[in-house]
Amino acid sequence: MTRKRKLFILVLLVLGIALLGYPVVDRLSLAYFSEADYQVDTVQRKEKEIEKPILLYGMVVNDLHVTEDHVRRDQRFVDLLTGYRVPPNTFQQLLKVPRSLFDFRRIAANKKYTLLTEKDSLRTLRALIYESNPIDYFIFRFGDSLRVEAGHRQVETREREVAGVIGSTLAETIQVIGITPEVTNRFVDIFAWQIDFQRLQRGDRFKLWYEEQWVENIPIGVGRILGIYFEHAGSPYYAIPFDQGEGLDYFDEHGNSLRKALLKYPIEFTRISSRFNPRRFHPIARVFRAHKGTDLAAPAGTPIRSVGDGVVLEARYNGNNGNYVKIRHNDTYTTQYLHMSKIASGLHPGDRVSQGETIGYVGSTGLATGPHLCYRFWKNGVQVDALRVELPPSQPVKPENFQAFEIQRAQIMRRLEKIHLPEPPLASLQN
Repeated sequence: MTRKRKLFILVLLVLGIALLGYPVVDRLSLAYFSEADYQVDTVQRKEKEIEKPILLYGMVVNDLHVTEDHVRRDQRFVDLLTGYRVPPNTFQQLLKVPRSLFDFRRIAANKKYTLLTEKDSLRTLRALIYESNPIDYFIFRFGDSLRVEAGHRQVETREREVAGVIGSTLAETIQVIGITPEVTNRFVDIFAWQIDFQRLQRGDRFKLWYEEQWVENIPIGVGRILGIYFEHAGSPYYAIPFDQGEGLDYFDEHGNSLRKALLKYPIEFTRISSRFNPRRFHPIARVFRAHKGTDLAAPAGTPIRSVGDGVVLEARYNGNNGNYVKIRHNDTYTTQYLHMSKIASGLHPGDRVSQGETIGYVGSTGLATGPHLCYRFWKNGVQVDALRVELPPSQPVKPENFQAFEIQRAQIMRRLEKIHLPEPPLASLQN
């Protein structure tokens, strides 16, 4: 048989097998489908775009009107509801809200609040949200019954590294870099007894590693200071955070505490307008008299803090001193704070205060030309210069903790070394 004939017969066999198998394959395939799958769809399909829900404080607000505002001075909580329709029994229910949940006396001016209302002519109020701070808020839901819920935003902690060269002042330099005043105050508090920040030199340099707290992509505050290198007049200073079991404290590279028994400044870092002077010309009395205090210029209303733990001896008004507070810290040290706009609410003689606690606010009561704090200091019953007094340091790193401190110190100093330190101006190098 020729080759062409064999090929022809092979093709016929393949075609025959294919034709014989088709009905079988077709029946098998149809067995997996019902007849209804091939019916014509006579129902017209409806397509609709689903509107994405907009959430605010965990509530869908697509169909509500949103109003944002801030509490005005002397406004009460009920004043925020004026002009809106609320259920008649709402005000009675507000009186029953326990103070442990929300204290209506504590709403403060400039705090943000949000109103959610129906889009109707009556402006029916569905909810009011009061923000006590950037993290915590309270939701008041209005309906058949009042519901009050506490809410909290999630806080994200980010680390930041900065470095700078002092131009004129630390505050101005840090502001140029884009750091908040809170960082400046924390920086100064840590080094307050090692460095006189009123006498910084142009060309002093620093590296700073710290935490920032963010809420909804907005920075709201400063967390821990993770490490500082400060170069003042050519001398290096380090701040190493370390916890010995009694809370975070700061030490130099040798393990000595940077903190003293008392804070150096009773208000956050500011300008010294007049120093301790045994013979100063008084700007109001127009005579030479001893100025046995340190004047710290600050805007009216700036919080004044106790420089240490102690007991309030006096908290009252006096003609020349204005509103003032005097605190006995121990057998050796006593401090006094003059010309307050007002004394902290509820502060009375005999009360115990803690270091850093607000005891009043900067003002110009008494014999004063403008808002400032006159800060006075006694050591063993004698008035002395508060900025020059030598105070005992806090406890250094304990021997049993020193090995752990060395490990942490090495890690922090390696991190600080990686931060680029700008060169000081040429003029400073030549001086």
